[in-house]
Amino acid sequence: MPTLFLIVFVDLVGFGLIIPLLPFYGEHLHATPAEVGLLMAAYSCAQFVTAPLWGRVSDRVGRRPVLIVGITGATVSYLWLASADGLWMLFAARAFGGAMAGNISAAFAYVADITGPHNRAKGMGLIGAAFGLGFIFGPVIGGVLAGSDPLNADYRTPALTAAALSAVALVLTIAILPESLSKEVRARQAALPRHTRRQALRQALMQPSVILLLVVSFLAVFVFAGMETTFAMWSRRRFGWGPEQNGYLFAFVGMMSAGIQGGLVGRLAKRFGEGRLIVFGAAALALGMLMIPFSSSLAWLLAAMVFVALGFSLVSPSLTSLISLQVGADVQGGAMGIARSTTTLGRVLGPGWAGAMFHYIGMDWPFLGGAVVMAAVMLLSLRTIRLGRRHPRADDPGSA
Repeated sequence: MPTLFLIVFVDLVGFGLIIPLLPFYGEHLHATPAEVGLLMAAYSCAQFVTAPLWGRVSDRVGRRPVLIVGITGATVSYLWLASADGLWMLFAARAFGGAMAGNISAAFAYVADITGPHNRAKGMGLIGAAFGLGFIFGPVIGGVLAGSDPLNADYRTPALTAAALSAVALVLTIAILPESLSKEVRARQAALPRHTRRQALRQALMQPSVILLLVVSFLAVFVFAGMETTFAMWSRRRFGWGPEQNGYLFAFVGMMSAGIQGGLVGRLAKRFGEGRLIVFGAAALALGMLMIPFSSSLAWLLAAMVFVALGFSLVSPSLTSLISLQVGADVQGGAMGIARSTTTLGRVLGPGWAGAMFHYIGMDWPFLGGAVVMAAVMLLSLRTIRLGRRHPRADDPGSA
């Protein structure tokens, strides 16, 4: 687990470098707010198509090869981004990076391989903490490298730095990460006919409990991705902020997220259960989204972002943990791929929806609309409280 944590952290620092800068990069190349929303969605749109494929591949050949291919793809996409001199190149680079992004679902499947039912939420939380730490250091580094002036920002250097960090993660994966999926499981999967593997995965995912969890996952990410997409444009108009200031704020959110997912989620899940954490997290995220448009000072805005970070940091690992506990060990990769594809669909539609609302209705509406959606998610999530933990399986690590 420490090795995987380090690799995901280094890779996500590079990812975090880019995300807060993309809206400014897009506007620098004359994109409208609606087009910025589509730009943010391009990565996720491609990932939506390929994530289930990468998940199924990882069930057959192992998690490590998929991690290697995914991180290699990220490195190439950042190099392409650094050379972009037109809006179409931004879209192409992001779409390629998304299509190659099998590393995230493989990382979650890796965690499912090496944890048992009683510490699954803790394991998922630790990977979530690596995401959070990546968004602590990434936005700050990216903001400093790009500069505080949105009219004269340096977008090439952050992209090259992201490529270098992904290259480091690739070397670490090749050099020190062992395979988590046993040879027996890989051989069993490889021996099964393709239609049999698909049928087993389909049966696992068609459970009502899994469908509910996937719907909640989609809606939570839909709202959060819309906030990520439009916040930089909103803060520029409300406070006159550039990439550097937004980088510091996203780092604050990342710090909160890392602390919650790395230090609290496992203990809270054991005490209250993942279902209750999902309900509470949805309520907190709704409140944070509602507070953002009314933020006229930095203190109020920071308070709003505390609720946003708390809510999403409780919801995300709890949902991933519950989904993994509802399916068998032989389809963990496929299930995590479908779960990733579901949340990726939220990252496809959320930015487009938020960007359109920002452009056509007003800059506060992505956040107000997000608050309404999360209030509905909170009510829907009440059903997750009844989802009990599955009994430990014989093939679960730590189930003895």
